[in-house]
Amino acid sequence: MTSAVRAPLAGKGVVVTRPAQQCQGLTAALAAAGARSIVFPTIEILAPADAPALAAVIDRLERFDLAVFVSPNAAREGMQAIKARRAWPAGVQAATVGRGGERELVRQGIAGVIAPARFDSEALLEMPALQAVAGKNIVVFRGDGGRELLGETLRARGAAVEYAACYRRALPQADAAPLLAAWAGGEIDAVTVTSSEGLRNLCTLIGAAGREYLQQTPLFVPHARIERAALEAGCAQVGLTAQGDDGLIAGLIAWFGRAQ
Repeated sequence: MTSAVRAPLAGKGVVVTRPAQQCQGLTAALAAAGARSIVFPTIEILAPADAPALAAVIDRLERFDLAVFVSPNAAREGMQAIKARRAWPAGVQAATVGRGGERELVRQGIAGVIAPARFDSEALLEMPALQAVAGKNIVVFRGDGGRELLGETLRARGAAVEYAACYRRALPQADAAPLLAAWAGGEIDAVTVTSSEGLRNLCTLIGAAGREYLQQTPLFVPHARIERAALEAGCAQVGLTAQGDDGLIAGLIAWFGRAQ
């Protein structure tokens, strides 16, 4: 009994699909719960396509009232680019989507970050500080492309919004053969996916044979949008968890606890 409490995921093999730069926290939490991580990043984070455009925004960062970082990747890559050119301007308020982005900004030395508990643009837009933004200048640090909801809504509320692309997301050049072999050998008990793009890329990388495995493996996702995409992809067992590493771990423990 004591052993089960100490290692509630003992013996479980869990696929981690986050970008390589962002998976250490989850793999450590899985190890603490007794699980084996099979790391298979489905998104590669690359330098921005237009570095001079990013530099030009950073050089006039003090002219903005608010800088929004849309993800932990945006917080990490954006702050690295900023620190390479200048200090953070004292008068600029920082905001981010979710606790992961907040932790990254705090780690980078930014205080007083505005961040909702839920990690999506809708939750950030519900924050009081983003309601009365008429006449304010706002910069949004993000990857190339992405959802337009944040910028469109802030503009509708009267703000002037610019985007700063601080990284690119790409499909990794990954060899899926070891992952498929682990599936065939019964070594994979669960898969974690933390973005809809990551799920699409996973399906692409593992091919038709891998998708058959995926559809029959418990899949854990931290957002209803990803859950819908997983169900549309034919996944038969989708666990919607709370957000962040703690939410994924709690969802895995609850799922496998019920199965015992």
